[in-house]
Amino acid sequence: QLELVESGGGLVQPGGSLRLSCGASGFTLDHYAIGWFRQAPGKEREGVGCISSNDGSTYYRSSVKGRFTIFRDNANNTVNLQMNSLKPEDTAVYYCAAVKYAYCSGDSYDYTYWGQGTPVTFSS
Repeated sequence: QLELVESGGGLVQPGGSLRLSCGASGFTLDHYAIGWFRQAPGKEREGVGCISSNDGSTYYRSSVKGRFTIFRDNANNTVNLQMNSLKPEDTAVYYCAAVKYAYCSGDSYDYTYWGQGTPVTFSS
């Protein structure tokens, strides 16, 4: 059974950093485009960024560009989302998703497999 698992979420202060990881069981992530999405309370899910399987190209939504970085760790079969300079508006449950042999897509409907999500919240 193919499964994605996110980890690394937690409590953070404004300006802080977190690294989220997307791991897989049952398949090798470097054959898949990986998208990161988030859903804040009361809001629709939105794409954060993605990395292609074909050429490693990445894409980020404008509000996170320059602060977030997606990169592969093939040795550990993970795709990581490094989040720096975090803002309260980054509060959400973060999900990773995978689709085989594809370029980046910010559309959730293009992805085949989804993780269960990991929360990122801000301390007051």
